[in-house]
Amino acid sequence: MLLACCSTPCFSWLSQMENNLPVNIREYQELAKKALSKMHYDYINGGAEDEHTLRDNIAAYGRILLRPRVLVDVSNIDMSTSLLGYNMPSPIIVAPTGSHKVATPEGEVATAKAAASCNSLMVLSFSSNCRIEEVASSCNAIRFYQLFVFKKRDVSSTLVRRAESNGFKAIVLTVDTPVFGRREADIRNKMVASPKPNLEGLISIDDLNTTGGSQIEKYARDTLDPSLSWKEVEWLKSITSLPILLKGIVTAEDG
Repeated sequence: MLLACCSTPCFSWLSQMENNLPVNIREYQELAKKALSKMHYDYINGGAEDEHTLRDNIAAYGRILLRPRVLVDVSNIDMSTSLLGYNMPSPIIVAPTGSHKVATPEGEVATAKAAASCNSLMVLSFSSNCRIEEVASSCNAIRFYQLFVFKKRDVSSTLVRRAESNGFKAIVLTVDTPVFGRREADIRNKMVASPKPNLEGLISIDDLNTTGGSQIEKYARDTLDPSLSWKEVEWLKSITSLPILLKGIVTAEDG
């Protein structure tokens, strides 16, 4: 999401900064806070409940220690790797995050172009503000498609068929969200769901009432299948020839 949220809204500020461009990711975060509405910044920056997991995820990087080895030739460093046979210059990909148009008018098209410029891989979220076809035709980025299993199976199967026919190389099934997290900032802000053009004609979000809090939370509760299990993985395998990656396995026994 960082690539998208720091493009158009912040561009005028960045151009004025001349030689004082941000050098640290935290500085981009501060620019995003100034550029975005409170509702949208809290949505991008926040987590669920008291945000213990969010803070620990960030702190985890600080607990990683390097064991430096000396007298080793580092004049040529190669960080390249591959995923499902697709070569990348580094093990960094664009993870699936939705609603990029809250940060930049081009939405996920801008993110895809950024990924293509880095020869990286983009995982397009099912909740993107840009159509699958629009992102696919915008650039030559390697693309995977992220999916939830909906209560209405035809919604999921339709999205899979569209991803297949538009050159996406794999399906990334989110398995760690059978129930949407209670995001307290979204409830306070009465978060409004942004348009989901890929779901037009399949699911309507227009009639979701935000009086009780987050429209996104209600949308997830009404549409996503909380009974998700390995049976649905087998079902997904039966309707597509694309490789399937499971996103969200954090316990070894589940692998």
